[in-house]
Amino acid sequence: MKKIILLLITLTVFASCKNSSEENGKLKVVTTTNILADLVSKIGGDKISLQSLMGAGVDPHLYKASEGDVSKLYNADIIFCGGLHLEGKLVDIFEKMQGKKNTVSVGDRLPHDKLISSANFASNYDPHVWFNIQFFKQFAQIVTDELSKADEENAETYAANNKKYQAKLDDLETEIKSIINTLPREKRILVTAHDAFNYFGKAYDFEVVGLQGISTATEAGVRDVQKLSDFIIDNDVKAIFVESSVPRRTIEALQAAVLSKKHKVEIGGSLYSDALGNPGTEEGTYIGMFRYNVNTIVNALK
Repeated sequence: MKKIILLLITLTVFASCKNSSEENGKLKVVTTTNILADLVSKIGGDKISLQSLMGAGVDPHLYKASEGDVSKLYNADIIFCGGLHLEGKLVDIFEKMQGKKNTVSVGDRLPHDKLISSANFASNYDPHVWFNIQFFKQFAQIVTDELSKADEENAETYAANNKKYQAKLDDLETEIKSIINTLPREKRILVTAHDAFNYFGKAYDFEVVGLQGISTATEAGVRDVQKLSDFIIDNDVKAIFVESSVPRRTIEALQAAVLSKKHKVEIGGSLYSDALGNPGTEEGTYIGMFRYNVNTIVNALK
């Protein structure tokens, strides 16, 4: 019954929509996550009208669309989503829009032989690809190409913005590698609330262990906590990390399990994983978020 009601809402909204480009002269773009919104804003600038469904601290694995979100999606000229089943509870809506809206799943555009396999996701791949800066550079190119196709008049502006942003991403990678190189390899063990950092680990030489697995929809059990607490003790891990979009109780339970075994581990800070920080802050941008995460990880593990 709920699915029928949602379908009626979406059809009604779609039928009542006007072409947004006729309303204000700008391409109307909607993103699912604020990570994508930051990227699209860097490429589109003031040539587009941009909205994001999810803000700071929002978990895309669990996010459900409101009636207002459905309206935004059906009014958009282009929709950018993470793909690879990141926004698992929005898949039905995207399927209903096939052939009606230009929906770009950026993660699905990446070469699959470069992705990390995961039996826990319907896509069979880990969707947290933005933690490899080289992949995010490909995202920027995809966004540029799609905006340029939809709005040829401003294609040169999009290309110029992309060129500037690509250079900034190159500078970011040089910077974070320099920071990471101050941390001995034997200390590069990253324990987090859920397994969002595997691409980061593969790209920048960290062993990554998540308590909840790749999706936050999967709860960690007592056995998971005990097994990971033994791993922390055996490897003399100095710090573990909470995440801004995941309740901290799971990591606090892990810390308590370690303490119960007469070993000490600190909570090294909160990392941004599935969402950026608040608008207007350094962590509210992809580059600022990445820099903050690396500094937090390295300083705690030292």
